[in-house]
Amino acid sequence: MNGYLKESNFMMVEEGFTTRDLLEDLLVELCQASAQQAFFVADLGDIVKKHLRFLKALPRVKPYFPVKCNSSEGVIRLLAELGTGFACANKAELLRVQSLGVPADKIFYSSPCKQVAHIRHAASHGVQLMTFDNEVELSKVARSHPRARMLLGITADSSPSAHPMAFGTTLKSCRHLLEAAKEQAVEVVGISFHLESHGLEPQAFTQAVAAAQLAFEMGTELGHQMHLLDIGGGLPGTEDGRARFEEVTAMINSALDLYFPEGCGAEIIATPGRFYVTSAFTLAASITAREEAPAEQPGSDGRWDGGIGLTMCPSSPKPSPCSPAEEEPSSKKSLIPCPELPLHSSSLWGPPGHPEDRIADGLELPELQVGDWLIFEGMGAYSTASALPGGLQPQITYAMSRLAWKTLQLFQAKPPQTEDERESICTPLSCGWEMAETLCVPPVFTPASII
Repeated sequence: MNGYLKESNFMMVEEGFTTRDLLEDLLVELCQASAQQAFFVADLGDIVKKHLRFLKALPRVKPYFPVKCNSSEGVIRLLAELGTGFACANKAELLRVQSLGVPADKIFYSSPCKQVAHIRHAASHGVQLMTFDNEVELSKVARSHPRARMLLGITADSSPSAHPMAFGTTLKSCRHLLEAAKEQAVEVVGISFHLESHGLEPQAFTQAVAAAQLAFEMGTELGHQMHLLDIGGGLPGTEDGRARFEEVTAMINSALDLYFPEGCGAEIIATPGRFYVTSAFTLAASITAREEAPAEQPGSDGRWDGGIGLTMCPSSPKPSPCSPAEEEPSSKKSLIPCPELPLHSSSLWGPPGHPEDRIADGLELPELQVGDWLIFEGMGAYSTASALPGGLQPQITYAMSRLAWKTLQLFQAKPPQTEDERESICTPLSCGWEMAETLCVPPVFTPASII
């Protein structure tokens, strides 16, 4: 074990004891104490399973977890223990990761637009891997971090709007930027592109990888030591996306084998966020206020959709892929099915005055009362950082099954040397994991040096 995660960092539970069981136990304690503060329950074992799935499905790709997706300490500690890298978007995230002992060579300063002070902080703390997609950013790095190793962010098409990419220059502009980097003595070591999850379609992804291969050739011609490709994130994070995950990873492998085949000298990294943490977190929040609006007199501001209007005590979490707010607005939704109770068309709101107080409309809910609790599953991505007014944040209770903890320990152990040892360790641990993966996966990765 690397020492990032210890048993004292989480609650050990037996296999078969679910997150829902733990959540209900905590709710009983809170109700007895008359406490109504929202809280998260996080199943760290779920993240272990996701990591094993990732390694099996994408054996050539090394994951760098984007800290902005979930910066909670338990998640960072576990992923560091598993050996992933970390993609940080700013100084605060760099400090967060390095304060837990993650070495600089496992950190990617991934923001395409960086403050000079943050670049200098990265330079003084040994973080070298960065990205750029324009001359202004290049010049900032040249002045403030001459030892940086840069990835050029690209789009896959001459029209940036043709694909839902977060940033990047066109292929047409690549040579000019690569030449400018050479003139300013900034070394470019690879190419980066990012497709949003809805953009991970075979044609779009293959086009992006093909464009990256052309940009690699340009960089090599100009004397850059090109060896690193960042393919971004976008992998689905929920169990109902398992089939989608298999489709996407098969497509990724196919494109990489075509344009960056094994033996070509290129190292492949990715920044999967939602995939790792979405399904691991569950949020519990209580009702602190309610308002009933007659169906025949809907509010002129659209605040109530008729029926029961509800306000929760936590800050409204940013909707995750599993949250009701991302479903079709015309569909009827139910968070807590209660067949024996009549349902009402309801709206759900966070604290008054919060910038993101509207959570969802058109929910089919029973008539809830102040003090009742709602449970939101799949809340691990872009939700934990949402603070309540006054800076309060929901508490996170981390849990891991004993089986998952043993799996993590075996994963970190020295690989078996004899055939008998391999056969013993490669036996599936438990049918309860419901996963085809065994411990027959490559040992935890150590990124090739970027120096």
